[in-house]
Amino acid sequence: MLNVRALEDADYALINEAEKVIKKNYRYGRHHIGSAVRAKSGKIHAAVHVEANVGRITVCGEAMALGKSISEGDHEFTTIVAVAHPHPHEAIEKCWVVAPCGMCRELISDYGSTTDVIISYNGELVKCNVMELLPEKYTSEAE
Repeated sequence: MLNVRALEDADYALINEAEKVIKKNYRYGRHHIGSAVRAKSGKIHAAVHVEANVGRITVCGEAMALGKSISEGDHEFTTIVAVAHPHPHEAIEKCWVVAPCGMCRELISDYGSTTDVIISYNGELVKCNVMELLPEKYTSEAE
């Protein structure tokens, strides 16, 4: 059972930024995930995932948002979220929050083990610490 917390207004603003970036840049077969990360500075960095024909070289939205944040000088994070944009053939009208994949959970925790992740859990949007999503994390640090 996850230790989840209710979202605050700032969390909904973060979701909105992830939605804005993917709505603006959605391309079928290229970009359907938008992500936004809030740095400890308060600045929000948003990016889309980059799809590749060879799936394993696709770069997730969370990685792109973290990279954008770091490239712009913000190296510490408070919260991250990813949203999916519906495809044209889907009978869905709005974006929805998606949980980070396993590789993104590793990446987020590598760059900020105190970072919160917004997810859908038991039918509601909540946030939890990334380490809740990655029990027994591999680390190279001495114990």
